[in-house]
Amino acid sequence: MDININKNENTVPQLSEKEIVIIIHNWIRLLNIKLGWIHDFNKIVTKYVMLFTRLFQLLKILPTHDAVASVRFSADGRKIVSVSGDKTFKIWDIASGKTIQTFTGHLDAINRAEFSTDGNSVVSCSQDGTIRLWNIISGKEVMKLRGHSGPVWCVDISPDNKYIVSGSYDKTIRLWDIHSKKEIRNIEGHSRGIQTVQFSSDGHMVASSSFDKTIGLWDVESGKRLKQLKGHFNYPKHAKFSPDGQHIVSCSWNKIIRIWDVKLGEELKELKGHSHFVNEVKYFPDSRTIVSCSDDKTIRLWDVKTGDVIQKLEGHTKG
Repeated sequence: MDININKNENTVPQLSEKEIVIIIHNWIRLLNIKLGWIHDFNKIVTKYVMLFTRLFQLLKILPTHDAVASVRFSADGRKIVSVSGDKTFKIWDIASGKTIQTFTGHLDAINRAEFSTDGNSVVSCSQDGTIRLWNIISGKEVMKLRGHSGPVWCVDISPDNKYIVSGSYDKTIRLWDIHSKKEIRNIEGHSRGIQTVQFSSDGHMVASSSFDKTIGLWDVESGKRLKQLKGHFNYPKHAKFSPDGQHIVSCSWNKIIRIWDVKLGEELKELKGHSHFVNEVKYFPDSRTIVSCSDDKTIRLWDVKTGDVIQKLEGHTKG
């Protein structure tokens, strides 16, 4: 679906109800708002999209727990999982805006939680050094994985829901088999702690970002590093695959978003516009649009081809 908007014209694009629903669904499913450790901020501002008269509207504010670290949407766009420094994570129903479940068990702050692709499970990681898998239907902890020698900062589930990948302060990336509940690979190569990890859409690669200012691309089967991406002058906070697996988008404390070619291992483009640290970035499903959020209190949509800002969303009172 192509929507062309001429900024020099005052006409409003006429979209069908079906097109609007598709846009809303894709936004809700993929938007990821990174708020950071904000101890005096007790609300998550979640922006839903309605492209109508070329405006994005704020539709809902969810009151939540303290010190929110991150927010994720389920694949079907019906639920949100939020994690917190209060050692809990919560699952929310989007339609009602109400908490469905609150999970406890971690002994320290939770850094990240991700839904499985089937929406039946959530994997979480914590400062307590553990990774835990939860069944959200029964509301029970399914397994607890130990192996890292420091806080676990990031985690992801493979697209086939068979494996978990984790990254830690201990500089290692670890791969876990969900069926056997065992660590199957310890990947070393970064010289400092791992900030983020993500499986590619085919599950064959993992992308990692580290405090050593590099991004690593790793082969899941062998554990070998395929590429090392260098270019950020400060540590890259996030590195995410495009849905087609051909590119990586990354963001850093130097305000710049970078797009990389996975096969060549080279930087293709810089996206500039944020006036403060960029906290997170992600591709839309068609790989043609990127969404970012920043300490400058804005969320921005970018055209991948041109590098231009499509839309700037304002409304957060803090970064």
